[in-house]
Amino acid sequence: MWEEPCISGKEGSGTVFFAGCNLRCVYCQNHEISRASAGVKISVGRLADIFLELRDKGANNINLVTPTHYVPNIVDALELARSKGLRLPVVYNSGGYESIDTLRMLEGYVDVWLPDFKYKSDTAALRYSGARDYFERASAAIAEMVRQTGGECVFDRNGIMTRGVIVRHLVLPGQTADSKRILRYLHDTYGDSIYISIMNQFTPVTDLSDYPEINRKLTREEYERVIGFAERIGITRAYVQTGDTAEESFIPAFDCEGVLPASTTE
Repeated sequence: MWEEPCISGKEGSGTVFFAGCNLRCVYCQNHEISRASAGVKISVGRLADIFLELRDKGANNINLVTPTHYVPNIVDALELARSKGLRLPVVYNSGGYESIDTLRMLEGYVDVWLPDFKYKSDTAALRYSGARDYFERASAAIAEMVRQTGGECVFDRNGIMTRGVIVRHLVLPGQTADSKRILRYLHDTYGDSIYISIMNQFTPVTDLSDYPEINRKLTREEYERVIGFAERIGITRAYVQTGDTAEESFIPAFDCEGVLPASTTE
């Protein structure tokens, strides 16, 4: 229920978390699963069944979280699920650090792209995610995502996005200048052909003592500066977070609920 309104809606998004990640962000809020300390090995057939079970529960879409390193398996599972009647939009929810070859494997399978765009600064990308070339990779990836969607966002009669790109940017403490560079780049490059989700929910959940400059929550004033900048440069297709979002828990319990067939969970 915690995705953007056009993803979750009232019914919720059918979110599937994949263990592991191709980034190593020091502040990862899903570190329990991104570092592969949680998870269960399943077959392609079981993954296809999970997609269908989420459909049957009334999910608005199938939402693949940190899926990059499983793409060939996911494509096989989507093919199988489609043969059994899956028609829901598929959301690709990633850290934005993608190869073009991987994304082209997904053409015709993904309807909504939901990438992060974390950094413009190579220095910050290396320090916090171990990926000096993050901007180069992520900017090329987003261009490919926009190409695959035809550069437009489409919604159903209930306001659920069925095709398009939403770029997420999490504002980091003390990094508002880089956030402004990200927003400027996205708006100059794509204008109103994409949505931008500007997030304020940064909360230290891991040991960040080696990174004292981000070892705190984002202040309201920092976030408001970034939102004010977005308004001044003309960004209108954006989602923002209000209130004390960082006080809320957006982290699910990684207890493998729904992963194994019901008959094998006891």
